[in-house]
Amino acid sequence: MPTELIGLPVPHSQPPPPRLAVDKLTRVFDGLAVVDDVSFTVSAGEVACLLGPSGCGKSTTLRIVAGVDMQDGGRISVDGRLVCDTVFRVPPERRAIGLMFQDFALFPHLSVADNVAFGLKGGAAANRARVAELLDRVRMSDHVDSYPHALSGGEQQRVALARALAPSPRILLMDEPFSGLDERLRDGIRDETLALLKDEGTAVLLVTHEPHEAMRMADQILLMRRGRIVQRGAPYNLYNAPVDREAAAFFSDVNVLTGTVQGALTDTPFGEFLTPGVPDGTPVDIVIRPQHLRIDFHRGGRGPAPTPEHGTAAHGVVQRARFLGRESLVEFRMDHDGSVLRATVPAVFMPDPGTPMWLMLRRDRAFVFPRR
Repeated sequence: MPTELIGLPVPHSQPPPPRLAVDKLTRVFDGLAVVDDVSFTVSAGEVACLLGPSGCGKSTTLRIVAGVDMQDGGRISVDGRLVCDTVFRVPPERRAIGLMFQDFALFPHLSVADNVAFGLKGGAAANRARVAELLDRVRMSDHVDSYPHALSGGEQQRVALARALAPSPRILLMDEPFSGLDERLRDGIRDETLALLKDEGTAVLLVTHEPHEAMRMADQILLMRRGRIVQRGAPYNLYNAPVDREAAAFFSDVNVLTGTVQGALTDTPFGEFLTPGVPDGTPVDIVIRPQHLRIDFHRGGRGPAPTPEHGTAAHGVVQRARFLGRESLVEFRMDHDGSVLRATVPAVFMPDPGTPMWLMLRRDRAFVFPRR
């Protein structure tokens, strides 16, 4: 008889704990908190990326999770079990955490197969099978007896990935793993790496300073600045809803208009912008990406301003134009204040310097932030 019919509660299964949980992590050097109250979780099969400029604390955070550095505050748990706090500490080799470094750190005196097998603790037959499986998946089976010096950078990266995954770690830590590769190789190798990590169900914590890499690989981005996480979420959300001007500018070039709030409105050469909840007299920055600045091709810059149904326009003069392959970048000197705004246009558009033009912008893609 179903339990609900005899008055007994139906048991509800509890969701599993996150694979990695970092809680209020702090690390201080010479009185400066280089990691400051950092908290986040990473689930099994998820790729989380610590993203930020050099010196923001992301690599120090990774080192503490790996166990090669010690925090001054906070705790780290794996699958709900404490790994370390300021008193208790599981040794790095017992944390079931794999590491993949920027320089790959392959052993030069070991063959590809022996590099991958390093650290495996099973029987000889099981180890050979695991090595063969992973080398096949990274397409390096033909190099089983080769040595690292005979491999290209991309091939070394694949071997390093196979070695890191060979012990089936619960978590894989990756510190700028693709920065040493030729730019032409990166995208393909990133995609191959991501597919393999997803297949393995490994929780991944990736450190990078490249927004493109984070957006291409991560399920969750943790944007760091001066030791703190200032914004977290899916790549789409961070790009389209930045928390402040610096966050918007980290992901792409930006144009910045300035103004002062009066009556919940800010007046600009492109018309008024709504700024509800911001006190009168507050200076604000209105941020717009170059691809959302529109050129009025139909009228040209010598005629009257576009009519209101086409949006409020501002007048500028071309300073220079550059062809970038898929698009052109055009810089304008604006009449109203002499500032320079940049617009990107798909395909080839190379107006001569000195050409006058009307510009409009997409209001739904503009961000308004109180100026700091």
